[in-house]
Amino acid sequence: MRKPQLIQALTLLVLAAALGVSVASKTGWRFASAQPASPDPQATVYAMLSAARAGDVKAYLAAYTGPMEAALRQTLAETTEAEFARYLRGSAAGVKGVAVYDPEITSGTAKVRVEYVYQDRNAVQTMYLQQGSKGWKIFRADGDETTRMPTPYGTPVK
Repeated sequence: MRKPQLIQALTLLVLAAALGVSVASKTGWRFASAQPASPDPQATVYAMLSAARAGDVKAYLAAYTGPMEAALRQTLAETTEAEFARYLRGSAAGVKGVAVYDPEITSGTAKVRVEYVYQDRNAVQTMYLQQGSKGWKIFRADGDETTRMPTPYGTPVK
């Protein structure tokens, strides 16, 4: 191959690669290692909830760190990924709505109040997150406080 042909081939290759990257980014495709860090604690909570609804085990586990992550991974090791995904979808199925309140951030940790709306009750849970090199991760969650609703969610108004 002569030099002008080589230069032309390399130019076409570079242009094709640039076009491929552009199309891939516009369609939402990302490199696995290029996963963005969670910009704030609320985004981590919403990502975790979304992963649970979808049954996405890897994304769900990615929202956790420390002892909570270890406990979840142990649970996963004692079952199959398909069963764990089914459990996640089932746990999120009854949720009609979610409110994630503004976090209280102090020196690399955050406290976030999360309210779940179900058909017949509301449940409030406090989650604790810490900021690391890969963004915010949940490291602790308090048990939820349940309040029965006098009128079930979705009841028509008369």
